[in-house]
This record gives sequence, structure tokens and C-alpha cells, in this order.
Amino acid sequence: MTDAVRGWLGEQVRTRVVGPDAAVRHTELFDTSEPGWFTVDAPIRRVHADASMFVGGLRALLFQSLHPRAMAGVAQHSDYRSDPWGRLQRTADFLAATTFGPASQAERAVRVVHRVHRRVVGVTSDGEAYAANDPHLLRWVHIAELDSFLAAHDRFGEQPLVGGERDEYVANSAVVARALGVLEPPTTEQELRDQLAAYRPELRGTSEARDAARYLLVQPPLPFAGRAAYGLIAAAAVALMPVWSRWPLRLPWFPVSEATLGRAVGDAVTKTLRWAIAPAEVDIDDDRNLGGS
Repeated sequence: MTDAVRGWLGEQVRTRVVGPDAAVRHTELFDTSEPGWFTVDAPIRRVHADASMFVGGLRALLFQSLHPRAMAGVAQHSDYRSDPWGRLQRTADFLAATTFGPASQAERAVRVVHRVHRRVVGVTSDGEAYAANDPHLLRWVHIAELDSFLAAHDRFGEQPLVGGERDEYVANSAVVARALGVLEPPTTEQELRDQLAAYRPELRGTSEARDAARYLLVQPPLPFAGRAAYGLIAAAAVALMPVWSRWPLRLPWFPVSEATLGRAVGDAVTKTLRWAIAPAEVDIDDDRNLGGS
């Protein structure tokens, strides 16, 4: 019975995150001798293979929405409402290809993003021009994502990064950022903190950002049976958001319960997801050399 539940839950997760061709894609990314961008013991592989990424990914979407120009690009060009699972699958595939896949797949994933970004141009409701390939916006998206993945892994990861591993993770992520067109991405955790602080004056809540937050947190595209588990992920993601970001997005803040119940909830849901998807997880201790960055 336990194996059946585990298999069913794992399949549900993989189908929604990877897509119906999960087995085929796994073969393309992992059954190859071609070197990739990172060695098997690189911190980026440990972080991106962990179930805490479910929480970190949702936190990243909320955090990124605080930049008006970045959010305008999403609101005006993204299909996150009409095809939310497709968007999630494309994002997950990009992370898998650049983190774990052979170099040819990583480079292909970057080319696809560049091609899509060329079409994402426009003007915000306040009259500001934006372009998805703007290095300044690219860097914001990168550091917001990086900070979110690191925060989630610190709180809910099975093997949190310590010491020099933290700077190495930021440096690993910079390899992907540069390929996407980010100029001077952070390569240490202190640089990450400094760059986040530098963007702070540009960040604010907009009606588009609040609509996106409400959609992500209150109206997820899930059947009723799946909403309880998703709600736990959402609660954990909100609990990781900076205090100053709560009001602009109209997010609740309950400091006492978040420090106790919120952490317990996040631990429970990430452990459950880790248990369910374990058969398909990447073995970060595999002795295959996937190359270096």
C-alpha cells in the first residue's frame, strides 16, 4: 500500500513538473557521457536536486514580481494563467538541462530562452519601457531566484550548504546567469546580498504583481484533492519572503506561527515530496564526471 501511494504521488509530481515525457527527457539529460557545465559534487547540483526547490521556486515567483518592469513582462507576455503547468515544465526543464544535463542540452536551453526573450518587449502601465533581455532585469530575475533557492534550501534542504559551499553555489549559478546575458552576476553570497540591497529602491507592489500572487496562492490550477498539499508549499514559500515584501504583495505575516508552525509545515511537505520522488532523483554522489564549469 505504501509503495503504491509513493508511486502514485511521485508520478503526479513528475507529470506536472517534468511533463508526460519525463522518462524520455531523463534519458536525454542523464544517459550520456558528454560533460556538462558542473562536476557531480558541485553545490548547485545538491540544491537543485532537493525537494526544497518546490518551495524555493514559488518564493522566487513572488519575489521576482516585485520589480514592476519584470512583472509587466510576465503579465503581458506570459501564459502562466492559460498554461501554468506548461510554464512550470519549461522552467524545470531549463534548470535540469543547465544544472545536470550535457553541455549541448544546456546550451540549447539557453538559446531557447534567448529566442523567447527577444519577443518580450513592451511598456508598463506607468509608461516605462521594458525588454526581457535587458541585462538589468535579467540580473534581478537571477538574484531573486538565487536568493529564493538558497533560502528554501537553508530552511528545508536535506543537506544545507555550509562554509565555502555557499559562495561556490552562488558562483555556480553565475555560470548560467552569464550564459543568459546577465552582466556581473554575484559570485559570492556577500555580493548577492549587496546586489539585492541595490535593487531595493526599484521594488514595489503593482496590481499585476498582486494579481499574480493571488493566483499563485489562492487560485492554483489544481483539482480540489491537490490543493491541500499545494497550500502547504505556498504557506512555506510565503513564510520565507522578506518582511518588507509582505505589504506590497498583500501577503500575511504571522511571525510567531511562521517561526514554529510554518517551519513544521514546510518540513513535512518537503520530506513528503522527497520521499515520493526519490526513485527519480539525481544521485549527486554518482562518480560519473559531468565536466566542470
